[in-house]
Amino acid sequence: MHISSLPSQYGIGVFDKNCLEFVDTLADMNFSYWQVLPFNPVDDSNSPYCSASAFAGNCLFIDPMGLYEMGLCSLSEVRSNIYAGSPYTADYEFAAKTRMELLKNAFLRIDEKLAVKIREFENENPWLTDFSLFMAVKEANNFKPWWQWDDEFARFNVFKEKHRYDYEERSAFWKFCQYIFFTQWQRVKDYANSKGIAVIGDMPIYVAMDSADVWANLPMFMIDGEKLSPEKVAGVPPDYFSEDGQLWGNPIYNWDAMKKDGYSWWLRRIGAALTVYDVVRIDHFRAFASFWEVDAGSDTAKIGQWKKGPGMDFWSKVFKVYPDAPVIAEDLGVFGEDVVELLNDTGFPGMKVVQFGFDSNSDSSHLPHNAPINSVNYVGTHDNNTILGWLWEANENDRRFALDYCGFEGGNWGDGGYKSKSCRKIIEAVWRSSSNTAMIAFQDMCGFGSDARMNIPGVPEKNWRFRTTKETIDSIDREYFKRINSLFRRTYPQIK
Repeated sequence: MHISSLPSQYGIGVFDKNCLEFVDTLADMNFSYWQVLPFNPVDDSNSPYCSASAFAGNCLFIDPMGLYEMGLCSLSEVRSNIYAGSPYTADYEFAAKTRMELLKNAFLRIDEKLAVKIREFENENPWLTDFSLFMAVKEANNFKPWWQWDDEFARFNVFKEKHRYDYEERSAFWKFCQYIFFTQWQRVKDYANSKGIAVIGDMPIYVAMDSADVWANLPMFMIDGEKLSPEKVAGVPPDYFSEDGQLWGNPIYNWDAMKKDGYSWWLRRIGAALTVYDVVRIDHFRAFASFWEVDAGSDTAKIGQWKKGPGMDFWSKVFKVYPDAPVIAEDLGVFGEDVVELLNDTGFPGMKVVQFGFDSNSDSSHLPHNAPINSVNYVGTHDNNTILGWLWEANENDRRFALDYCGFEGGNWGDGGYKSKSCRKIIEAVWRSSSNTAMIAFQDMCGFGSDARMNIPGVPEKNWRFRTTKETIDSIDREYFKRINSLFRRTYPQIK
């Protein structure tokens, strides 16, 4: 359940009482983990996997009432953020317009005491300086991408030497926003932890070209320093989700330069994530073993080449700084022995997704009986269809195999809802698996169909918009989940 999907009055989920009540619901059912999507600012398609910062938080999640309680806005200003549209769709555009206006006004009312706290926050989070400058210059340039700025601004080292102090005042606003974001989130996380629930965060493997990270660390990426453009970009070859592969377009890391630098940027990134979350799922973990590289300007990711990643040389450096880093390796997609070896060497749990196992012609590693103990077993991820949606769209042979495998007998497999018999059989198959942790998407707890899907990989439009209501959360069959968590001994954390 991502923050954006939670109920609220504001067009998108925020760090308000609905967050705390959701935690109460999870605790009541004896869940031990709450997994979220990346907290980073979203791109124009509202994807949190292509962000202006690998460190910053999405200001749309800031609770307007929290600003009121700090004395930074009036109730009438809070009311201007209230959304009159559908409670089932996240309206990023409305939230962006109203929240930024509210934050701009709130910033004008900070006092010296709060200013000191923000300065202390910046000292503790050095990434904030570059990010706030990046956003200040970006705002002054009508939010054009950084490589379209005047040359002295596009080149970070020149900018720092000649223009940095011209933007200190503008950048102060963005520091304020990040301070409010992380202060509000910490309250939610502390509450979850007090209820025995650990938060699993999500770290995208790559960063956006138009990001503070690339602008301020250009030598760490495979980018032409003269043209300020990438020669190669990231993606994956044809897979389960796309016949043409997925062309992500992110710049590729210059791992040789990062190695010479002691992987300092990555160490800072992992350290920051481990303070924001209790456990970190690293998206597309296999890129640390080997990654798919595509020529910039390509229309698809079909044609590319595998390149060797930093492997254990990188992770050995991480373990020296964070010896017990609680990481989940998202190891899905096209596989190779190098990925298997890296998983074994790091000791991180990988992922299994039961939908990938329902191939009537194979004995898939994603079937619950084949899952290793050191793994996290998913009913479905944010990239998958819902279980009910999958049942409706699967071919007859795979659907029959899935239903037989999970022990579905009698009734209509197509019936959804909170007590869907077919969905429950599949959920129980995952809960029965050997995997030390089992995970379910909120939509599958409700037996929703494909219209509640969060994301369709490779399709840029209309994703990330699923939202729910308090009434829907309250309608979940809590006794059922409490029972299976107890029955299958899943009432306590297992991730190492």
